[in-house]
Amino acid sequence: MRTKQIGFSLIELLIVVAVILVIAAIAIPNLLRARMAANESSAVASLRSINTSEVVYQSSYGPSFAANLGQLSDGGSAANCVPPNAPTATSSCLIDSALASGTKSGYTFLYTPVSAGAVVASYSVNADPTASGASGQRHFFTDQTNLIRVNATAAATNTDPPI
Repeated sequence: MRTKQIGFSLIELLIVVAVILVIAAIAIPNLLRARMAANESSAVASLRSINTSEVVYQSSYGPSFAANLGQLSDGGSAANCVPPNAPTATSSCLIDSALASGTKSGYTFLYTPVSAGAVVASYSVNADPTASGASGQRHFFTDQTNLIRVNATAAATNTDPPI
C-alpha cells in the first residue's frame, strides 16, 4: 500500500525554479533599459535646471554667469541655504548639492565657464553617463543658449542636434 506524499518532489521544485529563471531572463533586461531611460531623463532635467539657475543667477548677481556649479548651489556648506541666511553670489541656493557635486543619477556633469575679462561671459555643461551602456546611452550638452543637445555615441557638443 502506498503512503500519502507530503511536500514537493524534486522534479516539481526544478520546474518552479526553471519557470522563475525564464521570467527573470525576460524581466531583467527590460528593467535595466527602464533604469537607463530614467537616468537619461534625470540628466536632461538636471541640465534644464542648470540653465534656469544660470538665468536667475545672471539676473540676480550679473552680468556674469556662475564660475562653477557650487555657486549655483550652497557653496559647499548646507548651512548657507538655511534661513535666516540669505543667498549670495557664492551660494545662490538655486540647485541641489547632489547636482553641484558633478554626479547625479548615473551621469557626470562637467561645467566649463568661459571668462571674458573679469566676468564669466558664457558656460557649457556636458552630461555623460558614468558607465556608458549601463547607466545611460546618450550624451548631452547645453550652454548659455539654453538648448540641450544630444549625441548617441560620444560626448555631445554645440554642433549636435537639439532634443
